[in-house]
Amino acid sequence: MVEILAPAGNHESLAAAIKAKADAVYFGIKGLNMRSLGSKNFDIKELDAIVKLCHKNKIKAYLTVNTIIYGNEFEKVDTILSAAKKAKIDAIIASDFAVIQKANEIGLSVHISTQCSVSNFEAVKFYAKFADNIVLARELTLEQIKSITTQIKKEKLKGANGELMKIECFVHGAMCISVSGRCFMSLYEHNKSANRGECLQSCRRAYKVTDLEENKELKIENNYVMSPNDLCTIEILDKIVDAGINILKIEGRGRSVEYVFTVTQVYNEALKAIKAKKFTEKLKKELLEKLKTVYNRGFSTGFFMGMPIGKWSEQYGSKSTEKKVYVGKVLHYYPKVQVAEIKLEAEDIKKGDEIAFTGPTTGFFKQKLNEIQINHKPIDKAKQGQSIGIKVNEKVRINDKFFVIKKKAL
Repeated sequence: MVEILAPAGNHESLAAAIKAKADAVYFGIKGLNMRSLGSKNFDIKELDAIVKLCHKNKIKAYLTVNTIIYGNEFEKVDTILSAAKKAKIDAIIASDFAVIQKANEIGLSVHISTQCSVSNFEAVKFYAKFADNIVLARELTLEQIKSITTQIKKEKLKGANGELMKIECFVHGAMCISVSGRCFMSLYEHNKSANRGECLQSCRRAYKVTDLEENKELKIENNYVMSPNDLCTIEILDKIVDAGINILKIEGRGRSVEYVFTVTQVYNEALKAIKAKKFTEKLKKELLEKLKTVYNRGFSTGFFMGMPIGKWSEQYGSKSTEKKVYVGKVLHYYPKVQVAEIKLEAEDIKKGDEIAFTGPTTGFFKQKLNEIQINHKPIDKAKQGQSIGIKVNEKVRINDKFFVIKKKAL
């Protein structure tokens, strides 16, 4: 069975991943993980509740402890791993051998991070002594990956848990100019280390090239020469499944709740279609359009089909075709009639608008606004400052945020 592993940078994204039927989620807690700036992360005291919520919904919970570790941090490592063990986390994702060794000592399952750049079967065999799963380097082609998975089956290579070694690959989300390597650009320019989860993404900015000897500026086609397109494999997902990859990993712990929900849901739909032998070109195009609605820097299949040529973002920020605009918050929800009372704080709305709700328990969902009422009387438009009632397709909670979805001008 092929699993979908979704990112969870906060409670809203965690709820969204669960709602979108992820098989597993990965998340960090404040401290030693690779997204200490881009996502809110969880507190160590929340570990037990997070794992219980995941297991209640029959999904696995993986904790990222994947930064490099300094000599004065072993006590922090011990504290985090002990808490993970107590909470019955399904696995930790790690690259530093101090973490891997400690996890082995206390009986925690280990997934080897892509930071280790595992690119061949011999490296997989080495790490199999310590881990149950390898997140392969992002530079590999499908042919190279299939060679590794074939060797695992041929030699019946087992991981530390005694089961056949599993292979995991990123299939969607941001790609770094350093790919699976260890980038030092943010550390050099801003004293913020990418390998400590503090990357300020200097590579995503526009640059010009100047000949210092003659002070001549060189003209280049694209100022964003260090900002690759996002990885998107939806159109080749059948080939990825055929390569023998066990876990499909979605990048994005720093991205929005609608991104987590939409991307997880789309890849889920694709996997079901592949299994049913209904993964048509028409469906691929439909799913790709859905993926374009949420944050992306343009799409590339990465290295899976060979060396990506000229796959740079060409602009700063997202190329998403939609954006969500904050309108207000939920004041009350009436379950018998499925009506939400909403205070409009920032925008006007009208019948026919596409709307969305987000919340730490609600996660994310969107629908068409078919009816608006004030004092039980139907209206076509509502203005900022008013309190309204609307029929909702799913349960919402007090203080959930309310948005209108708008198409972006391209």
